[in-house]
Amino acid sequence: MVTSISPLRPLLMRELLGESLRAIRIAQGRTLRDVSHDARISLGYLSEIERGVKEASSELLGAIACALDVPLSEIVSDVAARLADHELRVAWPSEAAA
Repeated sequence: MVTSISPLRPLLMRELLGESLRAIRIAQGRTLRDVSHDARISLGYLSEIERGVKEASSELLGAIACALDVPLSEIVSDVAARLADHELRVAWPSEAAA
């Protein structure tokens, strides 16, 4: 997955998390309305989480993962892998190019 996050500014976990959630939802062909209904959260709040504007609690992340029928560990693993890739490109750009 390609991230829209610039390597020139601090990385925000909420943005990576939101990108992962959005990618999963879109891959499933689901709308914000579908997932927000199943997770029992407002459509607007889910949208803000996906855009990286709001931090989601662990309970809320669990509800969203359940609504997406994806283990929370899978979402967290994806975020961790993308974070590690970002850190490698920023901290050690010559190694990332190899």
